[in-house]
Amino acid sequence: MKIIGLTGGIGSGKSTVLQLFSNLGATVYIADVEAKKLMHTNKELIKQLIALFGSKAYINNELNRKYISSIVFKDKNKLEELNKLVHPKVQEHFAEFVKKCKTNLVIYESAILFESGSSKMCDLIITVIANFEDKMNRIMKRDGVSKQQVLDRMKNQFEDDFKMKKSNFVIRNHKLKSTTIQVSTIYDLIAAIPES
Repeated sequence: MKIIGLTGGIGSGKSTVLQLFSNLGATVYIADVEAKKLMHTNKELIKQLIALFGSKAYINNELNRKYISSIVFKDKNKLEELNKLVHPKVQEHFAEFVKKCKTNLVIYESAILFESGSSKMCDLIITVIANFEDKMNRIMKRDGVSKQQVLDRMKNQFEDDFKMKKSNFVIRNHKLKSTTIQVSTIYDLIAAIPES
């Protein structure tokens, strides 16, 4: 089995690329989605988050994302503490997920693949990039946030240049047709690599 890390800056279009890989037969795992689920279901993690952020971290047993986001995207230390709690739980969950997979190709999608250290568990890495305006427009539309809020999130992620240098493949996500061709080509190349 090959584990492929898929990353890219916020708003780069990772979800679109991930869907294209899924359409070709890859099994996909979205770290951010699974992290949110774990923050609602893992009792130990819930206790740790309340200890870190106080009783406002949950309202009616629901994670108060707005409250936590308002803290961590302005306080790097709090963000690091949050990541130290959440990422090991996600990596444990992913290890269990992989054991149950029946395909030969699993894509682990994470915006902070390198920042979280999750890149170490991947055989190959793909970075998705997009131009600045496309990224801003996607996030402001998707999350209903201001330009400043997007910039606050971006400053907590590594630059595209860093990710590109550490990756085996780079997908330039601008037009869907071109992105689809790039994904198909990379999928075929990865499938042709013998398993170690």
